[in-house]
Amino acid sequence: MSVLVYTESEQGAFKKAAFEVASYAKAVANQLGTTVTAVAINVNDVSALGNYGVDKVLNISNTQLDNFNANAYASAIKEAAEKESAQVVVVSSTADSKYLAPLLAVSLNAGYTSNVVEAPSSKSPFTVKRTAFTNKAFEMTQINTAIKIVGVSNNAFGLVENTGSASAEDFSPSIPDLGVTVESVDKATDKVTIADAEIVVSGGRGLKGPENWDMIEELADVLGAATACSKPVSDLGWRPHSEHVGQTGKPVASNLYIAIGISGAIQHLAGINASKVKVVINTDSEAPFFKAADYGVVGDAFQVVPELIEKLKAFKAQQ
Repeated sequence: MSVLVYTESEQGAFKKAAFEVASYAKAVANQLGTTVTAVAINVNDVSALGNYGVDKVLNISNTQLDNFNANAYASAIKEAAEKESAQVVVVSSTADSKYLAPLLAVSLNAGYTSNVVEAPSSKSPFTVKRTAFTNKAFEMTQINTAIKIVGVSNNAFGLVENTGSASAEDFSPSIPDLGVTVESVDKATDKVTIADAEIVVSGGRGLKGPENWDMIEELADVLGAATACSKPVSDLGWRPHSEHVGQTGKPVASNLYIAIGISGAIQHLAGINASKVKVVINTDSEAPFFKAADYGVVGDAFQVVPELIEKLKAFKAQQ
């Protein structure tokens, strides 16, 4: 009996979320007195998983799985779970894992809970802490089925390094009819993605137009951050919809979220509440975002942000 963990990857390399779920799986395995087995799909080098507590890697190499397909990935992970007699399966809470986890739960007759933020507080009954009501509250959830699927909230558990190495084993599960053919995929390769970003710099309508976005990108570049925007900004076509964060956009769980010229509508706050530190820059001292912020600056972004950039550059130059 092993704890099984699905480790997400992209273009042959693990995502940051893969190491976080591996760290979580190791914590669960320590509680249960067992080992951790990871499922990796089309990854060039799986050895890094050993640094985060993985004992064995089931390495799947199949060109049919080059592009994510929820049914196919869920089927492969199901076979791995049955092979390892896994009673706990750990996945992330990324969009891809949230697509495949319910399918996996049905096929394994397993209970599934997402957005988990801590290791289980009890083994019997199996109880985990998760966020609820768009990150406004926590709830303790019991999973009473024989097989349990845990979706770990992004950037909640953190990376926990362990000394050790992972053995690799080739694994060739049967692949069901994909039903979909992907003709091409276009992705930006020179930017930090919102999903993997430790820091996110986000802009709203207070920037007055797309021509003023250079300072957002410059601040993000100095901080090594991803850029994002509010829904009105993407609706107006100032920024691509891929940068829209909020309840109806991408969720953000960064260590630092900087909101510039964003009033803080409830839908936006719902998507970024999981971020650990929130900084707001806005001319309106009554903006709703200030009530949710850890730090707030009441001021004109066109004055505050350039000064902040210069201070950060001077600080980095001293390092």
